[in-house]
Amino acid sequence: MEESFIQSQFSERIGGDSFGKDTAIYKFEKIKRAKRAAMKEHPKMALIDMGVGEPDQMAYPEVVQTLQREAALPENRGYADNGSSSFLSVAAHYMEEVFGVSGIDPETEVLHSIGSKTALSMLPACFINPGDVVLMTTPGYPVLGTHAEYYGGEVYKMPLREESGFLPDLNAIPADILKRAKMMVLNYPNNPTGASATKEFFEQVVEFAKKNEIIVIQDAAYSALIFEGEPLSILQVPGGKDVAIELHSLSKGFNMTGWRIGFVVGNPLIVAAYGHVKDNSDSGQFLAIQKAGEAALSRPWITEEISAKYSRRMDNLVEALRSSGFNAKKPAGSFFLYVKAPKSAKTEAGEEITFSTGEDFSQWLIRNELVSTVPWDEVGAYVRFSVTFEAHGEENERRVIDEIRNRLSKYSFSF
Repeated sequence: MEESFIQSQFSERIGGDSFGKDTAIYKFEKIKRAKRAAMKEHPKMALIDMGVGEPDQMAYPEVVQTLQREAALPENRGYADNGSSSFLSVAAHYMEEVFGVSGIDPETEVLHSIGSKTALSMLPACFINPGDVVLMTTPGYPVLGTHAEYYGGEVYKMPLREESGFLPDLNAIPADILKRAKMMVLNYPNNPTGASATKEFFEQVVEFAKKNEIIVIQDAAYSALIFEGEPLSILQVPGGKDVAIELHSLSKGFNMTGWRIGFVVGNPLIVAAYGHVKDNSDSGQFLAIQKAGEAALSRPWITEEISAKYSRRMDNLVEALRSSGFNAKKPAGSFFLYVKAPKSAKTEAGEEITFSTGEDFSQWLIRNELVSTVPWDEVGAYVRFSVTFEAHGEENERRVIDEIRNRLSKYSFSF
């Protein structure tokens, strides 16, 4: 069949005339295929999905009821543009109540987002010219880097290593990279490692950013989902607002993943630039959803309850994995547990299965024991478990974890 002229019209940023011809399979598609194959092969065994990175329960009733009420009001039917003033005020108050960050001006230092992903996709348009560099942690969420490359920018990957607490080594960035660096993207508590930053680290980041004239984007999607201590914001650090903004999301901490509501807060110039691009990209999130967001942000106890659930699940999962030899350590926040993949597994019959990568182990675990995880091989062979598995009530949580323990107990793992 003759190739359509459209094939030659694709932009180079998405692959040019090779777009759609790549036969490589994205790892999440591989996971989906492995799930389907495993369920077909083992129809009597329940799949335990520890890979999904979104809450397993609905938003709280107070939030849902607010949406229902506000959606029926005619004054909420129109375009929201860059956000309602009441949402911005509530967001500023939330920063003070939860993080102790006072003095946020809701008129100049906060703007709503249609979820953090859209904000991350817009920010490179504000700052990146061809040849500019974005400093990003790896493994990590690639969206901002992808869009930076669309604009001719480059991504420099800062590896997250276990021996460094999964914090990037800023001193290891080459001088020639620093000269061209415009932005640094952080994400703590971190996906996928579950690691948390410290105030001392954020102080180092602020000093580093000022010295090298680098804008800091802290993706704070999991910032209030913590198991110990107090929530941490880079804006708590003296001078933080001089160089940084934070992206806050209601998806993880308020069970509002599909609602697509969050906010950008911090340096007013960065916020204004984001607002300019946003104003030329969307017409704002539905006002009724913003009102529901206000209801959530006004109830930080919701996040505290959700955190307590994840903390309980994490304790049980860590214990179960350690019983099979995994060096599992409970993180200080998020809902992710990041562990080294084993190099081999020996069955009770003495058969040995070897794993060269985290993906090898993850695929084997899905296909043989119907336990789904997400592999990460960028900086060593690791797999990520998520405690957002479906289970209602503590008894069902224990049942799921006990089943994982039973399925793994059939093997002797070597690391």
